[in-house]
Amino acid sequence: MSKIIFYHNPRSRAAMVHWMLEEAGAEYEIRLIDLKKNENRTPEFLALNPMGKVPAILVDGTPITETPAIMAWLADAYPAANLAPPVGSPERGAWYRWLFFGGSCFEPALVDKMFDRPAPRPGALGWGSYEAVLGTLEKGLHPGPYLLGESFSAADIYIGAELNWAMMFGAPGIKDNPVFTNYVDRLTARPAYRRTLPSA
Repeated sequence: MSKIIFYHNPRSRAAMVHWMLEEAGAEYEIRLIDLKKNENRTPEFLALNPMGKVPAILVDGTPITETPAIMAWLADAYPAANLAPPVGSPERGAWYRWLFFGGSCFEPALVDKMFDRPAPRPGALGWGSYEAVLGTLEKGLHPGPYLLGESFSAADIYIGAELNWAMMFGAPGIKDNPVFTNYVDRLTARPAYRRTLPSA
């Protein structure tokens, strides 16, 4: 496999993929995309991702987009990093659950809460409610220390990064919950995460 080309903006979900690349031990080249200059809307970038979003990676000429898809691919491409359970195992199903829970439940519930959008009628939202999402996530972190018990995985990168951002923006029910704060503290102490920070 040739070096991965990583299309990145640090103030986006691409930060999750940056962390994942470091955990995987992958060889990669960063190409920064300036969103303020609409570099994500150029014909060249839209040829990689018609949605015009970062992150994206290019592997041997093949683009891979959407954060959970990139993370799942990296976990399989770098098995020595142990960022996913074996394919076909029951644990793999739990791993998929949490990897996709972030984008399909936690993130939309969080955005609705932060923008103070009024809740529609019960059952209208695929994730139920913000409170239900937080409760599910809190239960998922017991007994811990990670979502899959003793095994750190790509799912922790996705969920941990989202929790970290939620804490920074003062999302209710997160910063005052030690289950979440202790989890984020464990994750952000990891050397691979620290290497992605601007001062690293």
